[in-house]
Amino acid sequence: MEDLNHLEGDEKLEAENEFIKMKLMLEKGASFEMGEGEKLPAEIENQFLQNILEFDKQFDEHKTIRVFDKIGKPTHFKPAAEIPDEEMDKTWNDLSDHLGEYGISLDVCSPNISKRELYRFTVEELFDYKMDDMNIPGMMHGFIYDEFHPDLAYDNSRMVEQDLFHDIFRKEDLFHEIDYDKDSFVFNGKLYENRESFIEMINRFKSVFDEIELLECIVSSCQVGETDCEVKGVYRASAKTEKNEIFFEGDFKIELIMNDFEYWYFKKIYIDGFNPV
Repeated sequence: MEDLNHLEGDEKLEAENEFIKMKLMLEKGASFEMGEGEKLPAEIENQFLQNILEFDKQFDEHKTIRVFDKIGKPTHFKPAAEIPDEEMDKTWNDLSDHLGEYGISLDVCSPNISKRELYRFTVEELFDYKMDDMNIPGMMHGFIYDEFHPDLAYDNSRMVEQDLFHDIFRKEDLFHEIDYDKDSFVFNGKLYENRESFIEMINRFKSVFDEIELLECIVSSCQVGETDCEVKGVYRASAKTEKNEIFFEGDFKIELIMNDFEYWYFKKIYIDGFNPV
């Protein structure tokens, strides 16, 4: 780095920032773009760039550490079985706050997971987990409970609601086509040996209307087996042209299968009251 001692204040920081950005672009392929007329204060930009350099350095060192050691080896968190129900909310909040003080967070997607289970998982499993030992000011290392213990009934119900119904009943072209079994699947009694013809049919249906909206999708049951799953419920949707509005509603039954890589796909789809051609 060239001698910047002849510079002072922001001018020196700006020159150092440009040098660091050039270094990152040449060595790491980094790209730095700002909106027209936007410019970070030199001091803030310098701190940001220094954090990138430090992250890069620590990442290359690839040090690991147990979560328990990372958070100072606390001894005051009791086993979950020893905590009365009336104390669990506060105890979990105390543990969550303690994790946060060391730059660690634990979140959960499924609404079926209790605070007692989050606490149990943390002290019985997460404490022994080896994480990257990164020490960057303000950096958080986030864990997701569901990645360790998936709630398949919740996940597959959400998949049916979001990737099937919200995808079909919207104006934009079909987006989640990869979720349909690539070998073959059945839609309302008709076998589709490839996704393309199905995608073409659904997008043709979409093109007829000016607006399409899913008004309701309620899952009433989700039965999960080892490699199969059945989701049942009711739905209601509308589609509008300039002059007319059509409603689609009824029961649905969706069967999913899991492949060798543990991904779930739609295999049999029955949607009452919806028969696009």
